[in-house]
Amino acid sequence: MSKVSFLGAGSWGTALAIMLAKNGHNVTLWSAVDAEVKMLSEHREHKDRLPGVKLPETVIVTNTFEEACKGYDLIVFSVASPYVRDTARKAAAFLPDGQLVVNVAKGIEDSTFKTLRDIICEEIPGADVSVLSGPSHAEEVSIDMPTTVVVGSENEKSAAIIQEIFMNDTFRVYISPDITGIELGASIKNVIALAAGVCDGLGFGDNTKAALITRGIAEITRLGVAMGGNVETFGGLSGIGDLIVTCTSQHSRNHNAGYLIGKGRTMKEAMDEVNQVVEGVYSAKAAYGLARKYNVSMPIVEQVNKVLFDNVPATEAIKNLLSREKCNEYPDLGWIKN
Repeated sequence: MSKVSFLGAGSWGTALAIMLAKNGHNVTLWSAVDAEVKMLSEHREHKDRLPGVKLPETVIVTNTFEEACKGYDLIVFSVASPYVRDTARKAAAFLPDGQLVVNVAKGIEDSTFKTLRDIICEEIPGADVSVLSGPSHAEEVSIDMPTTVVVGSENEKSAAIIQEIFMNDTFRVYISPDITGIELGASIKNVIALAAGVCDGLGFGDNTKAALITRGIAEITRLGVAMGGNVETFGGLSGIGDLIVTCTSQHSRNHNAGYLIGKGRTMKEAMDEVNQVVEGVYSAKAAYGLARKYNVSMPIVEQVNKVLFDNVPATEAIKNLLSREKCNEYPDLGWIKN
C-alpha cells in the first residue's frame, strides 16, 4: 500500500484517484478550484466530468498544497497542461529531494516548446519525474473498462514502482525508457485529433479519417525521431494507440472541438462549448515551432495552425494539404526499377 497524492481533480485525475483507491492505496486528491473541492467532498462525485461515478470514501479531498504534498510515496501531476508550471512551482516548497513524481497530463508549453516533464523538472529540480500516457479516456477508466498505458522514466526502478502502484486487472501498465517519444506522441496527437474533428464536422468520411491518422503519425514520428525519440515508441501505446482513440472517440475534447470548428464555430466558440481544456490548441503552436526548429515537414500541423490562428477556412486547409507537390510516401525506399 502506497500514499499517493493527485495534483489536479479534473476528469483524468479523479478517474485515476478512484482507481488507485480501489487498488488499496491511500489517496489524496487536490484541486485549486474551491467549487470542485466542495462538490467532491460533499457529493463524492465529479458531477461535471464523471457523473454517476462515486469517489471512494477513503479518498481525501483538499485545496491546500501542504496537505497534498507532504509525506507521499508518489505525487501525480494531473492538472491540465496550461497549469502545470504554476502548480509545480507552488508544490516545490513542500516536496523533498528525490520525490517520486509522475505526470499524466499531455501537452507542450507554447512559449518555451518544453514538454510537461521538462517543466516539472525545471520547477522541482530534485524530483524523480516520470510520465504516464496511452489511449486512456477518463470516462472508461473510471468504470473499470480494460485500458493499457505506458510509463516512461529515466530510472527503471522508478518506472517499476509506478507500474506496481497503477496496475490492476483492468489497467495494464508497460514501462519504457523513451520519455521523449512518449511525451511527443501524447502531445502532438491532440493537434491531429483537432484536424480529425474538423474533417468530421465538414462531413468527410472514413477514407479521410484513415488518411489523416496515417499521415498524422508519420508527422509525429518524423519530429519525435529528430528530437531523440525511438521510432518504435510511435508505433506503440503513446503513439498510434493514443492517436487512434483521440481521433475517433466521442470522449475526446480535442476531436469534439475540431468538430465544432468544422461546423463553423470559431476556435474560442468551440473551446467554450466543449467547456474543458482543449490541449491540442495549446500544443499546436509549439508543435509547429518545433517542426521549424528541427526542420521537419509537418503539413497537417501547419494547416491546423492556420485554421486556429490565421482564420484560414477549414475547407481551404484541406485543399492545401491535398494539392501539395507530388512525392513518395517513403522517400528513403529504393526502386527496383527506375
